[in-house]
Parts: sequence; structure tokens; C-alpha cells
Amino acid sequence: MTFNPGDKVLIVSCEDDPRAVGRTGRIVDEAPPGKLTGGRWTVNHIHFLIAPVLCHARELRKTN
Repeated sequence: MTFNPGDKVLIVSCEDDPRAVGRTGRIVDEAPPGKLTGGRWTVNHIHFLIAPVLCHARELRKTN
């Protein structure tokens, strides 16, 4: 699945930080993820105590 910057997503699972599961956030990346992030999307604005996380597309669902 491809996302656009600012897309609101639900985190259904997250290898990077399990505390993010069940929360929503926004996609940060302006280009599809590559080798640097291991093919994972950057999700931010999850919670003030949770830093941005890296998630595979299979771990995310669009909500908007």
C-alpha cells in the first residue's frame, strides 16, 4: 500500500514500538520508503510520550 504525507493511519501492529498499536498517527514520508528505513514508513503524531515510529505498510491502515 502507498501512503501520502499527512495521511492519517491506524497502527495495527508495530515492531518498532508496541506501545503505538491501536493508536492513530500521520505519515511523514514524502517518498516511498527505501533501504535506509528498511522499507518502513515513518509515522508521527501518535502520542506525546511516543516518538515517531517506523512501520511496514502491512502494519498500517488508512483512516481518512
